[in-house]
Amino acid sequence: MNIAIVTGASSGLGKEYVYAINERYSSLDEIWVVARREDRLNELKATLGEKIRVVAADLTNEQDLLKISELLKETSADVRLLVNNAGFGKIGDFKDLPLGENTGMIRLNCEALTAVTSTVLPFMKKVGKIINISSIASFAPNTRLAVYSSTKAFVMSLSRAMRVELKPYGINVLAVCPGPMDTEFLPVANIAKGTSRTFDTLPRVKPEKVAIGSLKASDKNRAVYTNHILYKVYRILGKLLPHSIVMKICGA
Repeated sequence: MNIAIVTGASSGLGKEYVYAINERYSSLDEIWVVARREDRLNELKATLGEKIRVVAADLTNEQDLLKISELLKETSADVRLLVNNAGFGKIGDFKDLPLGENTGMIRLNCEALTAVTSTVLPFMKKVGKIINISSIASFAPNTRLAVYSSTKAFVMSLSRAMRVELKPYGINVLAVCPGPMDTEFLPVANIAKGTSRTFDTLPRVKPEKVAIGSLKASDKNRAVYTNHILYKVYRILGKLLPHSIVMKICGA
């Protein structure tokens, strides 16, 4: 059975990936939507039909990861596409954020992404695709987003290394680096108007365009996808300028 898996599928960018995958890949037998909020996933299934398989799971919970592994075995799944979208951020000085929020970002954005990929990879045959959601925050350290930007730098580094390792097996890994989107990410991160000069001025990107554009980039076996000219320039500046200067210009 040929399947795609999307984590963090209950809202925002993850939900847009489900719609885009359903539209783009008619050869898939199922699209597995993974998130904690089962009611939201059931709404997706009601909209898109029986092709959607609801997998309610907390990806930071080892037992839930084992449940996914067993389900992959039971269904003899051939994973053609994995979208690691689950993640969250919090804005604020490191010293002011609660311990659970700082470590929680690492657990979900880094540890869970790594665990899901390790779980799914044995069920991914040739021509498989992995899409990891990083961020423009990965291009340089970000003040007031110290842990979040660090987790996304991890995702970028992991994606690049895995891409080289998996290329001989016909599996491509793409790191997606969107700018701010008007999704649940912002309120969860405690980012509202007036909270951050940077977020108040940065142009928004549309999650549906990120999903569609990155799927096209993945099909072309690209390594990194960013969909706005300003953020493409920022990526270059992050490579060329000392990070001490970038942080002064772009700190949240």
